[in-house]
Amino acid sequence: MAENVRVFALGGLDEDGKNCYVIEAGQDIFVLEAGSKYPDVSKPGIDLVIPNFSYLKENKHRVRAYIITHGHDDLFGALPFIYEDVPAPIYASKPTIVMIEAFSKKWGFDHKYNFVETKPTAQHIIAGRQVNFFQTTHMMMGSFGVALNTEAGYIIYSGDYIVEYSQNESYSHDLNSLAKISENNVLALLIESKGADRKGYTSPNHRLTPHILRPFQDAKGRIFISVYNQSTYQLEEIIAVARRFNKKIYFYDDEVRRYFRQFQNIGQLRLPPSVVVDKDDLLRVRQSDLLILMMGQGDEVYRQIALLASKSHEDRRISLLPTDTFIVAAPPAYNFETLATQAIDDLYKTGVEVVNIGRRKLISMHASEEDVKMLLSLLRPKYYIPVTGDYTQMMANAKLAVGMGIGLNHNNVFLLENGNIINFVDGKARLHVRDDEVIEAKELYIDGMGVGDTSSGVLEDRSTLSNDGVVVLGLSIDKFKRQIVAGPDIQMRGFIFVRENDVIISELAKMYVEIVDKALKAPGKFDENAVITEVEDAASRILWRETRRRPMILPLLSNI
Repeated sequence: MAENVRVFALGGLDEDGKNCYVIEAGQDIFVLEAGSKYPDVSKPGIDLVIPNFSYLKENKHRVRAYIITHGHDDLFGALPFIYEDVPAPIYASKPTIVMIEAFSKKWGFDHKYNFVETKPTAQHIIAGRQVNFFQTTHMMMGSFGVALNTEAGYIIYSGDYIVEYSQNESYSHDLNSLAKISENNVLALLIESKGADRKGYTSPNHRLTPHILRPFQDAKGRIFISVYNQSTYQLEEIIAVARRFNKKIYFYDDEVRRYFRQFQNIGQLRLPPSVVVDKDDLLRVRQSDLLILMMGQGDEVYRQIALLASKSHEDRRISLLPTDTFIVAAPPAYNFETLATQAIDDLYKTGVEVVNIGRRKLISMHASEEDVKMLLSLLRPKYYIPVTGDYTQMMANAKLAVGMGIGLNHNNVFLLENGNIINFVDGKARLHVRDDEVIEAKELYIDGMGVGDTSSGVLEDRSTLSNDGVVVLGLSIDKFKRQIVAGPDIQMRGFIFVRENDVIISELAKMYVEIVDKALKAPGKFDENAVITEVEDAASRILWRETRRRPMILPLLSNI
């Protein structure tokens, strides 16, 4: 009788980011990715969102390894927050380790991680099991997929990938290793879904070079270019084009300098010293020979652009000029599109030549239809599980599989939600979806350095403050004499009235005095909490009647 095998996700299904997939084989737990995602506008004050890792904490003695397939924070961003409670060896390539360490330092962590550095294509024995890594082509160098052997067969996770026959060994898709793995029994295959609703192959529409050749050729003055620091593929393209046009490269800030230094220390992203412009030599370089490279994670890129466009950046020597060309090579994610749109608008207002390379021109390096089909036809799994992406993308991925005629159908293709468990017993799958059978998979919010200590009520209050403002009502009382001694004082912030302010303020003040005075004169103990609740309700009714707005209401009672 083969060992029981369970597969489930703590994050990454029906969402963009926060990827975390768990394979349990007998008593061994393997965690594939431990990612984060950035909050949308509905979560004010939240810095990051990570998976709920309670299950891993409860079973930390069984966690044998974290396997991080490449250096993007949607795959490793939760690791610094989880690792202290659930330590285990971390298998990752050298570039991925660089990114994890930099991210951890940025967030103030000083963990002594137990890294097991691996080549993108490699074989390891982990907890007595054969685990094969196979290199993939993705926007981050050193990317790979995973094949974990169990008694019931291999479970294979694609990681993020595209099919491209690149001559650059840092981005080579190792089909030979995949072909060897395919000779074995493949119990289950997990393939990413983020591009599964796109026709054809992703390549060559992911390449930046065709979009920047003409701007480099036509530029009269300096060239600025912004790119995500998690796309080493595009960084290498930018460096190649800069060398082709004999440009010298100036790093926008110390973060970019530190980034390149880290990668050059591991023999990557090398630049001859003669190409890099030192801080002190910036004004000695002819403007037409200069490329200024701006980088960041997520919305950081657009915050930098906004600061530069408004002349609020620190280095005045790189203030924008009408002769400059600014290339935006960082298509924004959906959760910060508004910020990106405003930043680019501000950029246009400066008078520079703007080249905005959006999502339609530069598609993300994720598997499109034909990329998915290639892996499916090669590996021909017994069971198939679309992962990584929103529900529409996962559904498109599932339909692709069912339509290929390779034995996949509605009985062996599973569309899961975070927390759903597929249990393989003797190689046969059973899906667990009842409430008492699923794993806790709610999100945890990172607020400052706190993990999961921000409640939905706090988020509602922050949302109210940002949308409708706050009204503060102050009053001083003497509890012993049972009388009002000062006030009321009414203060408002972020609250716009459609009628005259003084009328509403007068009504609020009168209401506040009447309620407090009545409570003070009543026999028995003065119940401050009851008074505050009554004032909140009364003030809310007045403000809604007069303004159709619901600001946060803060009655303050001070005892003299």
